[in-house]
Amino acid sequence: MPPSRFSPAGNEGSVVGAGGGDASSPSGDSGSPCGDASPPPALETSGEGEAPSARKEAGSVSLLPLFAWLSPAFPVGAYAYSHTLEWAVAAGDVTDEKSLAAFLADLLTQGFVRSDGILLAHAHRAAVAGDCAALAEVNALAVALAPSAELRLETCQQGRSFLDAVRAAWPGPALDGIVAPLTGEVAYPVAVGLAAGAHGLPLGATLEAFLLATVQNLVSAAVRLAPIGQTAGTRVVAGRAASIGALAADIPALTLDDIGSATFRADLGSFRHETQYTRLFRS
Repeated sequence: MPPSRFSPAGNEGSVVGAGGGDASSPSGDSGSPCGDASPPPALETSGEGEAPSARKEAGSVSLLPLFAWLSPAFPVGAYAYSHTLEWAVAAGDVTDEKSLAAFLADLLTQGFVRSDGILLAHAHRAAVAGDCAALAEVNALAVALAPSAELRLETCQQGRSFLDAVRAAWPGPALDGIVAPLTGEVAYPVAVGLAAGAHGLPLGATLEAFLLATVQNLVSAAVRLAPIGQTAGTRVVAGRAASIGALAADIPALTLDDIGSATFRADLGSFRHETQYTRLFRS
């Protein structure tokens, strides 16, 4: 794989704990088709009814959009996907709280969750720089990395739905400019990263929110598949908090060459899920 366009950068802000804004935004090419390559202004809100802590956590930037964008209520269709978890339950790989925690730990440290985080970080930097070419490169890689038709549908359907919803409710010239060249499939982590970057949201906080939402979606699927109950599911999410924080702190220093996966059984499960006799989920 060719070297990444992006140099590693530090972690900029955090959902948990005090964090600053993005202090290491790269400058872009002033000739970019995306328009002005200067870092976008912080996302403005009306301020009416806004919790003071929402701005304090990330300096002058409100993190409230992240909470909305990565909420289960946001219209991306995340509830329809289990990312092979449905097959893992049917195959007996995930049967209880302990096995679910182990399954998620592998996806976080060795599987798609880590890779998606790296892709998000590079999309965020491309959006901040106004670099359409770099963003297209990251997106093409993200789409190509999907190991099966179901998982490609999962990331691309959610990615396009996410962008449509954000542009409808949080419009802005920086977002419109960077999105315009992406007329085809858009991978979900790329969509989240570019939207956050275009709206001036810090990378560190975006990573933590995205990784946590991914784990919560998988746990929600497990609860609906019935190997565990709601209380056990909540414990599993809480048990992954430290790993999520550590991964979010590590990702900004990683390049596209650091992407990789060793969760082969989960990937093979996505092929087998296509012909599974009974299914609740699309993946």
